[in-house]
Amino acid sequence: MSDACLKDVFITGTGAFLPGDPVGVEAMEDHIGRIGRRSSAVGRRALRWNGVETRHYALDRDGRPLHSNASMTADALRAALDDAGLAAADLDFLATATTQGDYLVPGHAAAVHGELACGPMEIASHQSVCASALTALKHAWLSVRAGEAEVAATAAGEFSSRWFRPQFYEGTTLVDARGRARVEADFLRFTLSDGAGAVVLEPKPRPEGLSLKIEWIDLTSLAGRFDPCMWAGSTFADRSDMRSAWSHAGPVAAHAAGAVALVQDFELLKIVIRAWIGVWLEKVDTGRIVPDQIDHLLCHYSARSLREEIVGLLESTAAMIPEEKWFSNLSSVGNIGAASIWVMLDAFLKSGRAKRGERVLLIVPESGRAMVGFAMGEVV
Repeated sequence: MSDACLKDVFITGTGAFLPGDPVGVEAMEDHIGRIGRRSSAVGRRALRWNGVETRHYALDRDGRPLHSNASMTADALRAALDDAGLAAADLDFLATATTQGDYLVPGHAAAVHGELACGPMEIASHQSVCASALTALKHAWLSVRAGEAEVAATAAGEFSSRWFRPQFYEGTTLVDARGRARVEADFLRFTLSDGAGAVVLEPKPRPEGLSLKIEWIDLTSLAGRFDPCMWAGSTFADRSDMRSAWSHAGPVAAHAAGAVALVQDFELLKIVIRAWIGVWLEKVDTGRIVPDQIDHLLCHYSARSLREEIVGLLESTAAMIPEEKWFSNLSSVGNIGAASIWVMLDAFLKSGRAKRGERVLLIVPESGRAMVGFAMGEVV
């Protein structure tokens, strides 16, 4: 199909859902629970590195769920539809993103559609880590661009705190004889938050207010070069062998081996960060991204220390975008995985900073198995 046959696509509505009241740093460990009823050896350091002041949890302090991943995602989608002046019945296509839905099977999109309780529509579930937000966006964008859908949406949700309850670690090889959890697992307990975000896409801008015209979306996986960097479902020793996945051993044995908890390889992460920057630099070299033409940068990152490392690598290159053009809400909501970029975009567009004619670059790196996505938009 030639470009002349393709439609322009605009984000006409954004929405976010953050569960419960904000939880401050001094209460986070008590909220998710102390492993072995003792303080974490890395918790305070992790929070200091992350630069998070408050975050939201979909669990209460007794570990009871206040929401499901699907219900939070549906609530964010309802907010985005309302922002666009639409209802769930107007949707032709829904693409969802998440690290892990409420069920192993079926997919997250079916669960969200069920929560919406609306009529038949086309759906697609995208499951990865943070960058799944942009894989879902590209699916929805192409559906509208090709004329397959008049109203499409992408919605992302995360319920990470359920992974961080003590019972995911206690009685496993991830906890030593002194009751201390491995740093690769414990650190993530202080890094991730719960919540959801969504955007609505149409082939025309909204009649009033601002829309964001999506010019292009690029996704690059580097999984052919790296083992998993953040994962759940296998042990450290066997993560590169798919036959070692938790399902082959069974859930009881997998839990005992520490193969069910979410973990991060920090040494590999240092290498993956440089690989992400390499993709960014290539896009600048080819003219896909022209830094001087970017008015606002919304770059997802999991921690303030990671932002500092990214800036340190870019400062001596032509790819650096001045930090005064960066927008982030990490300190107030934390890292919400796949939902982060939409919660951030919602806050940005409602902050009053965006002006017509300005260009906005979205970047979402993912450590899962080394992926990075980019989306370019113009405020109209």
